[in-house]
Amino acid sequence: MIDWSTCPAVERDPQRVSGAWVFGGTRVPVAALFENLEDDASIQEFVDWFPGVTLEQAKAVLEHAARSSLAVA
Repeated sequence: MIDWSTCPAVERDPQRVSGAWVFGGTRVPVAALFENLEDDASIQEFVDWFPGVTLEQAKAVLEHAARSSLAVA
C-alpha cells in the first residue's frame, strides 16, 4: 500500500470524493491516472483529459509510487 500522505502533489478530504486521494486542487482521484495508464493512455493524454491536473503533479505521483514500491521490495 502506498502512503500518499507524503506526496505533495495529492490531498485528501473526507468530505470530497469519498475521501479518496486526489490531485491537489482538483477532484480527480489519483487512481484515475493509473487506470488510464493501464488502458494505454500517455501521461500527456491524461493531463489533457483532466483539466486542473498538471504534468508536474502526474509525474510526482508516478515518482512517488515508484519510490514507494522500491521501499517495499
